[in-house]
Amino acid sequence: MRRVLVRIAFVVLAVSVVATSASGIAAGTPQGQKVPAGVIPGAPAGSPDQAPDSSNFDYSSLFHELTPDDTQGFTQIFDGKSLAGWDGDPQFWRVEGGSIVGESTPQKRVTQNTFLIWRGERLRDFELKIDFRLHGTNSGIQVRSIEQPSVGRWVLKGYQSDLDFINGFTGNIHEESGRDLLVPRGQVVRAVGGPAYKSVGKIGEPTLLRGVVNVGNWNRYHIIARGPMLLQLVNGHLMAVLIDDDAEHRTLEGVLGLQMHVGDPFKVEYRNIWYKRL
Repeated sequence: MRRVLVRIAFVVLAVSVVATSASGIAAGTPQGQKVPAGVIPGAPAGSPDQAPDSSNFDYSSLFHELTPDDTQGFTQIFDGKSLAGWDGDPQFWRVEGGSIVGESTPQKRVTQNTFLIWRGERLRDFELKIDFRLHGTNSGIQVRSIEQPSVGRWVLKGYQSDLDFINGFTGNIHEESGRDLLVPRGQVVRAVGGPAYKSVGKIGEPTLLRGVVNVGNWNRYHIIARGPMLLQLVNGHLMAVLIDDDAEHRTLEGVLGLQMHVGDPFKVEYRNIWYKRL
């Protein structure tokens, strides 16, 4: 029982240490250097935990080795050569240089948000990894979305992983043609009936998370959906979490789509699209 209590206390302390380190306090043990017995890994330099305790316990044995996530179990749903399996307005969408390219021009402007829709299957619980590069204006990745044929062909409504060229919205969870901004960058939000929105917690400062995005260059969105919860990461950094308890408005199933937004002419590229059904 004593060892269980020690371990529980250590886990609580470890969480506190991780949070402190993320706030900018340097850890006392250099990366790759073995932690002496009795010293808690990652303890801030100069703290009492840097001194070995009397237990001589190897605390580092409690930590699992972490390896980078990969695409094992995922299916690549864009072949890099054609729009096979995808459906959208051909005046805006094409394949070029191994990427899906959406582009508007002064002669061919987008007058209503239009989407390239994946026809492979409907999304329920899933993971999606997708690289994007935006050259202007605004775009987004629709998940679990609903087609709106009464509004127009290739028109969608639903959850969107937002992205924009001035980097004011990238990382937000938006709802196209619905409840608008659901989760600002850096927040965990619970949506309830009304609709109303409750702050569950904070991931980080929005201004600092803004720096994660490579404006004008390639980035990766990683979107995870299980039941009413959506998590999204950009370049490996958690950006926003939605717990959608608004049963009237949430969608637990729908299509995947890529957006061409109204506005000034622009270009957006997508590649390396990996999908896994959970």
